[in-house]
Amino acid sequence: MSAEKITLTLPDGSAREFPAGATPLEVARTIGERLAKAAVAGEIDGAIVDLRAPIRRSGKFRVLTPRDPEAGVVIRHSAEHVLADAVERLFPGTIIDAGRQDHAEKFQYDFRFPRGFTPEDLEKIEQEMARIVKEARPFERKVVTRTQAAAIFKNRKEEIKLVRLADIPEGDEITVFQHGEFVDLCRGPHVQRTDQIGAFKLIDTSGAYFKGDERNEMLQRIYGTAFATRDELDAYFAKIEEARRRDHRRLGKDLDLFSFSPLAPASPFFHPKGALVYNQLLAFMRSLYVKYGYQEVITPQLFDAELWKTSGHYFHYKENMFFSEVDEHEFGLKPMNCPSHCVLFGVHAHSYRELPLRIADFGRLHRYERSGVVQGLTRVRSFCQDDAHIFCMPSQIGQEVSSLFDMMFEVYGTFGFSEPVIYLSTKPEKAMGDPALWESSEAQLEKCLKERGVPYTVNAGDGAFYGPKIDFVVHDAIGREWQLGTIQLDWNLPERFKLAYVGEDGGEQRPVMLHRAVLGSVERFFAVMLEHFAGDLPLWLAPEQARVLPVSDKFLDAARAVKSRLVAAGLRADVDERSEKLGAKIRDGELGKVPVLLIVGAREAEAGGASVRVRHRGDLGSKTLDEIVAAMTTTTKQRALNPWPEAQ
Repeated sequence: MSAEKITLTLPDGSAREFPAGATPLEVARTIGERLAKAAVAGEIDGAIVDLRAPIRRSGKFRVLTPRDPEAGVVIRHSAEHVLADAVERLFPGTIIDAGRQDHAEKFQYDFRFPRGFTPEDLEKIEQEMARIVKEARPFERKVVTRTQAAAIFKNRKEEIKLVRLADIPEGDEITVFQHGEFVDLCRGPHVQRTDQIGAFKLIDTSGAYFKGDERNEMLQRIYGTAFATRDELDAYFAKIEEARRRDHRRLGKDLDLFSFSPLAPASPFFHPKGALVYNQLLAFMRSLYVKYGYQEVITPQLFDAELWKTSGHYFHYKENMFFSEVDEHEFGLKPMNCPSHCVLFGVHAHSYRELPLRIADFGRLHRYERSGVVQGLTRVRSFCQDDAHIFCMPSQIGQEVSSLFDMMFEVYGTFGFSEPVIYLSTKPEKAMGDPALWESSEAQLEKCLKERGVPYTVNAGDGAFYGPKIDFVVHDAIGREWQLGTIQLDWNLPERFKLAYVGEDGGEQRPVMLHRAVLGSVERFFAVMLEHFAGDLPLWLAPEQARVLPVSDKFLDAARAVKSRLVAAGLRADVDERSEKLGAKIRDGELGKVPVLLIVGAREAEAGGASVRVRHRGDLGSKTLDEIVAAMTTTTKQRALNPWPEAQ
């Protein structure tokens, strides 16, 4: 192949030769005019590129049309420009700043505008956007010099754009995109024509500091989203509404599980019901510690800064830690357990016969999170992890990682998180240790993944500062991704703490350290789980597993007897003793998301049983107390997702 040619491999496996610099649109036309007309972007080796941008290298190529899910980011980016165009048309003299970098779900623009945008403004802007879309204006991509770009924006009196232009590093290619009279400094990609923006909606407005710096001027921001079709747009807002219904912050308040106080920012208070659920999660993990051979320990929360200097956290993680002075020494609250476990390992001499040594710790951790990023239970400053560290010989790494996979899959399956997505996260820019050791560690983890036979994706640069890791991402009931578990391979901390064991040859050897968490932060997992189940916790986790509802006050004693029998069997039950109608009691039980409601009237009191009503399954009819206890204890012990055995 000559230097002037590139080879593109198409989705059907065929390879075609093109002149270097051919654009995706030109390539699309060689495949078919219909495809070229529908095209919104190109994709080369997984990277989305603008239709008008020259392709300089060979690779796997495909054309994206509105039918492709990946096209959404291009459609939203293009709608962003249409938004700015509409604002300039409606409000001449408005100065625009920049759009959004991440178009996975939304688009936005910031404007220098004398007041906040009103709902009436948004309605007018949407109408103007619809006119621009209907005009089917083509997007043009132009490569310009810095001088040419400056002239364009000086002529348009876009002074903020001149500041943005100055931020572009010398030597970088400068491009502008234009549709109609509107032009903006932008890298793209954009659709061919405005009419390929199938459906859009402006969502909200807010103030925003220029460049996100509160020392700068306040601009006015408009948010929106766009999709190829109205159905996709409607589905997006339906998902947003469903996410709002499942929001753990609302559920936590409604179900009286937890709260927050400004006296302890970003540090949750778990109420009795919430603490019960929390402790059930810990009990579940402790039951697995027995099965998988872990020993639980308790370690201090406050350590001399010398510990953090030895571990490297003082130099690589200090901005995320809380420090204080004690007895004229600097001390830090622990943000993770690994250094304290290294101290524990070093208390005794160890033989290779003792390895692997698996140490688990539910110690409370503290990390400084900026006030702007804390959010409910998902990002807090005080939390605990289902944390453990495995000290092993290098020859044991494979078997330990395999055992961890078994444990991960068992836990996630219990909560209905099937088929987690797995990432191999490699050396970050801010890392410590020998680069050769990093390379070896990454190769070892990759070997473990290949031997396990699971699909995985390399997440370059996202490892911990002390070692590479395998991350587990689950999808909840409405398809959102959550990163939960992690397995991290670490040669650095054992070296820094001079840990050792006596090998088979009688010589001193350095152990390898595996960091692992399955749930991750228990607080964060609590939030994920609560939203996944929309508050309808499985029977084994529900703080109130059953509520007994007497039809009237004269059946209170019979209802209390039912409760006593359930409690004696180790179940969590209560009686609704209010003088309310049965319908109101049932409704309140449903709102409280109690899995099992047991109704006691004359017939049930005489028979010594209850009429069973199971959440989302309705009335199951009258059951004896033996049947009720057997069904509920079986379901609880099995940690089943359904609150009642299907056969009963």
